[in-house]
Amino acid sequence: MARAPASSFASFLRPLGFVAAGLAQALSMASPAGGKPLWWLQLLSLGAFVWLLDGLRSQGAGWRRAGLHGWLFSTAWLTGSFWWLFISMHTYGGLPAPLAAIAVLALAAALGLYYAVAAAWFVVRGPSGRVTGALVFAALWTLAEMVRGSWFTGFPWGAGGYAHVEGPLAALAPWVGVYGIGAAAALAVALVALHRPLRIAEAVQGVVLIAFVFAVPNLVPALRDDVRGAKGAAGNLSVALLQGNIPQDEKFIPGGGIETALRWYGEQLRDAKASLVVTPETALPLLPQQLPAGYLEAIKARYSEGNQAAIVGLPLGGQGTYSNAVLGFRPGDAQPYAYSKHHLVPFGEFIPWGFRWFIQMMNIPLGDFARGGLAQAPFVWQGQRIAPNICYEDLFGDEIGANFRDETTAPTILLNVSNIAWFGDTVAIDEHLSISRMRALEFARPMVRSTNTGATVVIDAQGRVTHELPRLTRGVLEANVEGRRGLTPFARWVAPFGLWPLWLLAMAIVAVAWVQGRRRN
Repeated sequence: MARAPASSFASFLRPLGFVAAGLAQALSMASPAGGKPLWWLQLLSLGAFVWLLDGLRSQGAGWRRAGLHGWLFSTAWLTGSFWWLFISMHTYGGLPAPLAAIAVLALAAALGLYYAVAAAWFVVRGPSGRVTGALVFAALWTLAEMVRGSWFTGFPWGAGGYAHVEGPLAALAPWVGVYGIGAAAALAVALVALHRPLRIAEAVQGVVLIAFVFAVPNLVPALRDDVRGAKGAAGNLSVALLQGNIPQDEKFIPGGGIETALRWYGEQLRDAKASLVVTPETALPLLPQQLPAGYLEAIKARYSEGNQAAIVGLPLGGQGTYSNAVLGFRPGDAQPYAYSKHHLVPFGEFIPWGFRWFIQMMNIPLGDFARGGLAQAPFVWQGQRIAPNICYEDLFGDEIGANFRDETTAPTILLNVSNIAWFGDTVAIDEHLSISRMRALEFARPMVRSTNTGATVVIDAQGRVTHELPRLTRGVLEANVEGRRGLTPFARWVAPFGLWPLWLLAMAIVAVAWVQGRRRN
């Protein structure tokens, strides 16, 4: 009788613990103070999640109870990671605030189901040993992360590995990419957080695994020049990155944001001195046929001779078929270079089946784009092969990796053009910057970013921000960028196989544990 209230109180606190751990996981992606990723907080919050799950296991929790608690963690984490979608839907899309809040929560809850399944499997079917349990948790966590990043076009924003872009595990990026980093983090915390009897043999195994995860990756890259981008310098290119800071609620207003954008970007493209001038995504918010007479022709004429080139963001198409694109202008081209966005944003750039009613409730211009091809040709200029990607395309490292199938034609510079004004002055800017930095680390390539409101930056081949414009200001960032050649180990395996090696490894670990569990039973 005396223990019943304590048990009831613990049952009340346990769900709050899962929610708190999930919110801490979200905070690790970008600190509210300064926007920096906090790798140590990601480890602590994930460790708390493992500890709480293992407590459920020791109590004999079933599938429903374990899955519910895992779902609480993941829903809190994902809501905290992309809450700013509310701004795009309500402030700029015109969706009533309650519906916008419900939509964000519903998206997080739906994506959180993947982690709920992983948590339930770990609690109900996971092995009892500490090392084997840690391996299975890491495999299940990785599978949930990759399912979220690929199923139904994928929405991998806020994956755990991005918190480590500045941490000790960042050295793993050119070997196994962001999902491999997330797996290593999950393995390390599970080895510590699982509260199970620790045998001497398991202790030795755990020490070896943790040493491998944290120490070896920081030593081996120093022995491989191409891993950190120190091999194959491809020369320098001077760039001018334009940041127009056009407010999103004015961007498509005739006589307002449209006029400001055409005037300011036109002036900068005319007067720039750099070898390559870059505008943000849809910097020109009109189709070519809607631009003032002679506007695009003037840009083409400006860059038809000399030693300068320009990449300009604008929509292309007509008669109901549009693409989110950039045009490249350089001397000697009869027609501009064109790149059309391949990985489109659900709801923002294409309408998923059955959701047209939802899009019709909002005011989103040009909301149904056509998809460009995978691994489109780079923009070749002054000895550099520049591979554009638009907005959240840089979330998909395996798709960017498709450009690295042939070392002789692989990009020497990655270029991201974005418009994050949809999400206001929020951590979305900081989170997206970490994503671009991770791509630079994975491929040992500089990533150049031109955005409407920030972060307009130059990131070197080691993932460091070397030049940056103040966000939410109008200006031009001028810098020299050093291109790189050579292929990282990650580029070598992700280019031909995608993420399949990680899928197969994680599934094999879970399958072996399942078979062994059935044999014991």
